[in-house]
Order: sequence, then structure tokens, then C-alpha cells
Amino acid sequence: MTSTFPEPGPKDAATTYAAASADTDVVAIAPDSAVAAGIITETPLEDVFDADIHAKAQELIARYPMSRSALLPMLHLVQSVQGYVSQEGIAFCAKQLDLSDAEVSAVATFYTMYKRRPCGEHLVSVCTNTLCAAMGGDAIYKKLQTHLGSEERPLGHNETAGTPNEPGSITLEHAECLAACDLAPVIQVNYEYFDNQTEEKAVALVDALQAGKKPAPTRGAPLTNFKGAELQLAGFFPEDEATYRRDVDGPSQAVETLRGAQLAQERGWVAPAAQDVPLPEVEKK
Repeated sequence: MTSTFPEPGPKDAATTYAAASADTDVVAIAPDSAVAAGIITETPLEDVFDADIHAKAQELIARYPMSRSALLPMLHLVQSVQGYVSQEGIAFCAKQLDLSDAEVSAVATFYTMYKRRPCGEHLVSVCTNTLCAAMGGDAIYKKLQTHLGSEERPLGHNETAGTPNEPGSITLEHAECLAACDLAPVIQVNYEYFDNQTEEKAVALVDALQAGKKPAPTRGAPLTNFKGAELQLAGFFPEDEATYRRDVDGPSQAVETLRGAQLAQERGWVAPAAQDVPLPEVEKK
């Protein structure tokens, strides 16, 4: 038994549609010409960014000798407005930087820090890399999945509990190494560290976030929301020094991290001096 159009599975299609070459009239050969016409019609996307964001984009471009180098911070700027990188955001970056949408999309889909669907007010990242996983990170992630979802429907990776962008909403993700093995297992909320976590601590943390509270991170800057963190990652900070010190600056080192250096200083340990060893000769070809 054949089907009208190609379908997954054992059924054969009545007609095989080959890939179109450059000089092929796609609309004419398509099964549904009206649908095909809609697909190939280019409709400019709406610019949803206000004058302030346009000005910030130009400020970013001015920081680099080549405009395309501003793409990474500009994607963070887009997320500070929408909470994710939308198609409108991709078109905005492409237009500002004189790139194609495909070039911007290639970058936005390569890095996990750029979200392709709306994020919650808070992004909760649980490290599930080797050491954190062994120290309880996997168990913490599974606990938060069921706590923010349910036993029957655990919250999945990059899924949101609550309405995205609304107060109290949380997007959960399992993350690769968060560079804090000495304080494992660790969680980040909007990229701020919460070290030495347990299942109970993690549940209390997300409960506080859902209740509108902003618990103090173990180290680093005071907690903000996801959009606020994205604006900082784009490179925009309070101009007032006192506000900057209060809202952005904060000690990032931990006692455990510095202990090795302190012991070396106390005991006079130094690294062996590098020897000037000649490079081996390479056989000429």
C-alpha cells in the first residue's frame, strides 16, 4: 500500500520528490503549491527592540575593530530583553553586524548559554559532570526535576516550571563542568554559585526563588534575575561606583580554592624552574 506523500515507516510513497536544483521551479513541482509559496516567501521579521537596545548594540560594535566580533555580547543583549534568542533576535543581530541570519544562527545554536526558547525568571544550572555527579549532583538534578515537575512528569532539561519570564518561574538545566570541583556539588542560579549543595539545600533554594526571594550566593555578586545577568554578560554595568560595588562586584574566590596557594606560601614551596631545553630537530622532508 502506497501513500500520497513520503512518510516515515514501511509504506512506499506513490511519488518520490527529488531535491530541487538551482533552476527548479519549487512551487510548480510541490505537492501543495500554496504551502510551498508560503515557505519560500521571505517576510521581514518585526524589530521588537527599542531605541535603547539599538544604541547599546552600536556601543558594543564600537568596542571591537571588526563589527562581527560583537556577536557574542550582542546575543546576550538580545536575551536581556526577551529572555532567549528568538528569530527576531537573530535577525536583529544579523542586521546590526551585516551578517546573514544563518551565520548568527550557527553561533546561537552552538553555545548552550544562548537559549532558543523563553527562559524563566531564574536559570538553575546543576553541574552533572564527573566529580559533581559522584558527589551528589545527579541526585540533586533528579530531585529538582520531580520537585519542579512531578513524579509522573519530571521537568526536563531546559524546561521551565511556571510561565517563562514571569516572577517565580524557573528553567532547569543540567550543566557540564561549572569549574568548581573543589566545592562539589555545585549549582548556579543565573550564573552565580551556590556551593556544597545537597538535595535539601537545592529544594530550599528553588522554593525561595519561586517565592520571590533572592538568596545570597555562596560567593560572587548578589543574585539578580536571568535578564539582569544577561545584560551584565553583554557588558553593561551601573555607572555609579557605589551601585556597581553593591550590585555587581563580589569576591569570587573560596577558602577551599585558595588553601593550596596559602600552604605553599607558608611552607616556602615553589614550582621547579623551567629548564631551557632545546627543541628536537625535525627531519626535513
